[in-house]
Amino acid sequence: MKKRNLLLAACAAAVLASFPALAQNYPDRPVKLIVPYAPGGTTDLLARIVANRLGIVMKQPFVVDNRPGAGGAVGSAYAAKQPADGYTLVMVVESSHAVNPNVYAKTSYDPVKDFAPISNIADVPNVLVVNPSFPAKDVQGLVKELKAHPGKYSFGSSGNGGLSHINGELFKHVTGTDMLHVPYKGLGPALTDLIAGQTNMVFDNIPSSAGMIEAGQTRAIAVAAKTRLKILPQVPTYAEAGLPAMNNPSWFGIGAPAGTPSKILDQLNKAVRDALADPEVITAIEKQGAIPAPMSRAEFSTLVVNQNALWKKVIKDIGFEKL
Repeated sequence: MKKRNLLLAACAAAVLASFPALAQNYPDRPVKLIVPYAPGGTTDLLARIVANRLGIVMKQPFVVDNRPGAGGAVGSAYAAKQPADGYTLVMVVESSHAVNPNVYAKTSYDPVKDFAPISNIADVPNVLVVNPSFPAKDVQGLVKELKAHPGKYSFGSSGNGGLSHINGELFKHVTGTDMLHVPYKGLGPALTDLIAGQTNMVFDNIPSSAGMIEAGQTRAIAVAAKTRLKILPQVPTYAEAGLPAMNNPSWFGIGAPAGTPSKILDQLNKAVRDALADPEVITAIEKQGAIPAPMSRAEFSTLVVNQNALWKKVIKDIGFEKL
């Protein structure tokens, strides 16, 4: 019995001793980064920019895995259930982790309890884009056209309950207009149909729309930013256009399943901050119209909590019926 106890103690000691080594050697294989939206949208674009650099910084591939659906709920719920070992990460963004949980009566993940925040990546101005054939050229003209033809026009979104959906509902609320909502499995497909004329407008983020605006495939009406953007100097902010309630930029960060070891989370936070300090990464993000905004783990955790409270109030104020 004594020998058996000694053997068990030795095994336990070996297992415990291995934990620091596991964290110290992290990562020793590819890391998966879940993007809960379709390819081509803002979340996907930013994820790929950062994942590429993280692969260099941490000397292992960071592989983007798109799992779209339900305004980010499908991919987020999947990520929450993965092993908390640092090898599955997820994009933690305003739409999926602050808006979505407040618009669904029941969600399969808790945006705060089920995730370990790592860092914010970027703050992203939102933009209202329309099909170039749309008769209105500015916000005032758009509101006038919508009021003249209630229910005639539609707006596409990344899915029911996503930020692009709620921004459309908020626009309807503050302008007293009526439009049909058309949900997609991501902003990429929504923008494709916008260009094709299947929908009339999209409440998008700058990164996924910038190239299409520049190419004349879509037309920007207003941006949600503190000041006019360098890449769109001719486009007024919502505040300038008389809609200050719409003037809210979005945030896009990265997290891991709850329970991921703190040492690994600290490594990842440092790696993300190092990546966002790289001149090429900064340029790539800024070219998308986004602003690099790294944070400490504590700062990002506070942001997620506070934004949940903010959107809970907004959704209540606009009278949105939970899905």
